[in-house]
Amino acid sequence: MTENGLTIKRLTADVLIIGGGTAGCYAAITIGRRSGRSVLIAEKADIRRSGCLAAGVNALNAYLSDGHTPEDYLEYARKDAESIIRDDLVLSLAERVNTVTEDLERLGLVILKDQEGNYVTRGWRNVKINGENIKPLLAQEVSRQEHVTVLNHINITDLKQSGDGRVCGAYGFSVREKIAYEIRASAVLIASGGASGLYRPNNPGFSRHKMWYPPFNTGGGYAMGIRAGAEMTTLENRFVALRCKDTIAPTGTIAQGVHAPQINASGEVYEKKYGLTTPQRIYGTVEECRKGRGPCYLATAGISRKAEDELFKAYLNMAPMQTLKWLESGKGPSEENVEIDGTEPYVTGGHTASGFWVDTGRRTTLKGLYAAGDAAGGAPQKYVTGALAEGQIAAETILQDLQTEETEGRKDTNSCAKNETSPFRQYREYLDGGSFPVSCTQAEEAMQKIMDEYAGGIRTDYRYHRAGLLLADQRIRSLENLCKRLRASDTFELLHIYELRERLTVCRALIAHLLARRETRWHIFGENTDYANPDSRFDCYVNSVYRNGEFQMLCRPLVHDKGYSHTQEKILQPEVKE
Repeated sequence: MTENGLTIKRLTADVLIIGGGTAGCYAAITIGRRSGRSVLIAEKADIRRSGCLAAGVNALNAYLSDGHTPEDYLEYARKDAESIIRDDLVLSLAERVNTVTEDLERLGLVILKDQEGNYVTRGWRNVKINGENIKPLLAQEVSRQEHVTVLNHINITDLKQSGDGRVCGAYGFSVREKIAYEIRASAVLIASGGASGLYRPNNPGFSRHKMWYPPFNTGGGYAMGIRAGAEMTTLENRFVALRCKDTIAPTGTIAQGVHAPQINASGEVYEKKYGLTTPQRIYGTVEECRKGRGPCYLATAGISRKAEDELFKAYLNMAPMQTLKWLESGKGPSEENVEIDGTEPYVTGGHTASGFWVDTGRRTTLKGLYAAGDAAGGAPQKYVTGALAEGQIAAETILQDLQTEETEGRKDTNSCAKNETSPFRQYREYLDGGSFPVSCTQAEEAMQKIMDEYAGGIRTDYRYHRAGLLLADQRIRSLENLCKRLRASDTFELLHIYELRERLTVCRALIAHLLARRETRWHIFGENTDYANPDSRFDCYVNSVYRNGEFQMLCRPLVHDKGYSHTQEKILQPEVKE
């Protein structure tokens, strides 16, 4: 059916997976291997090179070796997150990281081994890999599943809900043709990643997308869940990566690979002075520079030529720009220390605890909606194998729930059809051929400037306070109104408008969470200058639900039981107070 130049297509599947990245692919593989259920993956790009693994990776950072247990991994994650984690979620994925690693090897991933045939480890929770082709291998296994269909180059914008609020599908559009989609599904899994591009990045101008987290991860899954009324958790636990300056290449490859300590401009090792958790490492670097002792470096000068060659190869698997920089300068890491710097903040549930509030089975608070990978909150330090494990867990839960509903006769196949609200009219309004003096790029840069200056970006050394956050919220609201007046000449430009809309929604949610947690628990990640110290009153999860244009803030008790379900939970108080 065609309406005003926009072709409408309606599709149906048992399971809709939004996002064909790490978790999404493995969820589809799991369902395909274990059932005959029809699965549709809706991917904005192409699953062969999409998501955080698009360019490859040189290590699997969540693997239990040397006799370590899932409980050991839980303790590591708890310490790094200053106790604000979900024990049940971390344990359930830690119990699976080794088996999914072995499955990756069966799919063709090259995992380095020693002479005895054991995986080459980098510490007790890392294994080295040649991972340039890790995403194509996952995509290839998806293609082997008989009942899994992939719809590439489609941007999902809104969840479809029945009259009782159950999620029963989604809406989206092709980024290449004037085609809009209405997809009905019995279960919907959001695996679309976290949010980058909220803050002004390290590198301006034509290099602005040279960042730590993929620039095409705009928080779309978060945004559609927020607007649908799903409960979100711990968005205030932002992530700031410590990276090689300019190239934004990972520092762990050097720090762990050649045991290079962090030093200041005078050559003093400062890392132990501040602590060795993830936020403490970046905090120490920022503080040394603030006190006039920067720039800061990883002390690599003097490493062997063999070790240098290994670093060249390692970065070619994940961040080739770093190797090219060394070659171009004529000085490798054995001759010159590697300068390090912090990135702009991101919101991602794979490294911190930000994302959807889910139960142990990865059900969100909306019936029919599930979340996994960077989209799911509560379980930091997932990395690649943790995201795979969460995709598998969510898939198993979906199969179980669908079977239960069919057995008990509770599945209403017509309830979704009764809801006629769709975003198609809005698509056509954006595509009406008109013009607006402000471009989408200009509006995005304005958003990043606001967040950088008032919501704890690089310019303020990641610090924020109440007055600035309130001003940021006011100005982000104004940009949301401006965004409605933008216009697109084709669906690719329409994609940019919706990516901006998604980021603005996440910005507002993030600001609400930063305001609500009145303490500084994680240096740099949440550096609140009004409340500079930890506060035991906030030994809880700060959660939110979006209703009628405003965020209702909740405080939920820490979960230590292994099998949490939403029906067991109680809200400590209606909102977080002084």
